[in-house]
Amino acid sequence: MTVLILTCEEDVTADMVVVHLNTAGVPVVRLDPADLPGGVALSGEYVHGSFRGHLSSAGRLVSVDGLRSVWVRRPGRPATRTAEPSAWLTEESSQALYGMLRGSRARWMNHPDAAQRARHKPWQLHLAQRCGLPVPATLITTFPQAARAFAERYPDLVVKSVSGTHPQDPPRAVPTSRVAPDADFAAVASGPTLLQRRIAKRADIRLTAVGDRLLAARRAAAPDAAGGPVDVRFDTSGTPWRPCEVPPRLAAGVRGFLREAELAYGAFDFVEDADGTWWFLECNQSGQFGFVEVDTGQPIARTIAEWLARPAAGQEAGVGEARSAAS
Repeated sequence: MTVLILTCEEDVTADMVVVHLNTAGVPVVRLDPADLPGGVALSGEYVHGSFRGHLSSAGRLVSVDGLRSVWVRRPGRPATRTAEPSAWLTEESSQALYGMLRGSRARWMNHPDAAQRARHKPWQLHLAQRCGLPVPATLITTFPQAARAFAERYPDLVVKSVSGTHPQDPPRAVPTSRVAPDADFAAVASGPTLLQRRIAKRADIRLTAVGDRLLAARRAAAPDAAGGPVDVRFDTSGTPWRPCEVPPRLAAGVRGFLREAELAYGAFDFVEDADGTWWFLECNQSGQFGFVEVDTGQPIARTIAEWLARPAAGQEAGVGEARSAAS
């Protein structure tokens, strides 16, 4: 049976996993939905109560019923590379591709429905609280007066985007920044703003969860972190990531989060305070892991490959079973 990887052409992180799958002799088909129709083709036949579906990419033909797992890594939007792209063709192609794949018995990393829900940061914060993960005091608002009142209660704040990306430039990340003591919150009325109590951190934590396996890495913050970048993505200090143990209560909370979110993979970001408490910031359901593996030597790519290679035989078809594969 075959592993299907949905991702863009230049995805070095996916390459790391493919190497392990090839070494294990597991068949792999990799395609970008952006190439459908054209470089990617599909066909599905529903006759007399039975279904036969096939996908074709780069000369490879695979049966939908012969998929053991589907890794929704970082796929492009369907039909965006056609000669005449349109919203209509994108919707038609998306319905056809993902609708057919939903009918397979494959295990998902991650199921599209679960992945879409997991993108919503307000929902993440609520779920993290419910699972017992410490969450910094947070306000999401378009009321300037609410922002001012929150700043009076928590004078040391950071501001970040609700979605994590700039609306006019999706590939570009907007850095988390400190809020000036004399900030004017009038602009909050222009769009939802996320304010959060700043945690005086002594380290950043990246916890990569693959099924039930938790691989955590710690990056110590510089002594002058109070004046440095708040967002670890923009930290140019060169401090390496180091493997670390996951506190048992945090491990239970993370596994509860994955179970409730119906995710098989999650890249969790925490900050560690002076008391050693890990504060939840977010979970990226398709987050990068290559930079952590390079620094720490943790076998993240191999662990993902092993999860994807597990046979799908015996699993019931349908969304519920596919989602339950997170454990």
